[in-house]
Amino acid sequence: MTSTPPGAVFDCVVFVQALANRKGPAYACKQFVDNGQVTLYLSPQTANEVSEVLRRPKLRQKFRTLSPEKVEAFLKDLAEKAVSLSDVPSVFSYARDPKDEPYVNLAAASGARYLVTWDKDLLDLMNETREESRAFRQRFPNLIILDPVAFLQEMRQRDQSADRGTDGLREPPASIG
Repeated sequence: MTSTPPGAVFDCVVFVQALANRKGPAYACKQFVDNGQVTLYLSPQTANEVSEVLRRPKLRQKFRTLSPEKVEAFLKDLAEKAVSLSDVPSVFSYARDPKDEPYVNLAAASGARYLVTWDKDLLDLMNETREESRAFRQRFPNLIILDPVAFLQEMRQRDQSADRGTDGLREPPASIG
């Protein structure tokens, strides 16, 4: 019996890093999607942001390997492998960084287990020492926000647990800090 792959939402920077550095943790995270071990969710809003950012001339100057052809192939691959949700209700607002809202809203709408990001504003939502974070955890108890390195560790634990016959999904953290 095979288990259902966990759902994940990656933020824009994770996609940029996955394309720019094949040796980095963001690329390794995308490999879980490529191998069918993770169900990746996109919305028109998040996909548009990724597309727009990857096409920025300034970004291409910084990462010379990001040719127009490579970017287009990457975006096509994402469109083919991700589950796209066209109707994502706005259930979360975040005055601290409104640009993060689409990622949390997508995670909530899709039922994704993970939101993978380097964004400190999002990662702070897992910090139980903050009142705002405790309220977030109560509202979205099944969502774990973690950086790519922690996501890789989580997926490795899940794989090891699957080998032992358990589901490998940990409970969301009680506190990180």
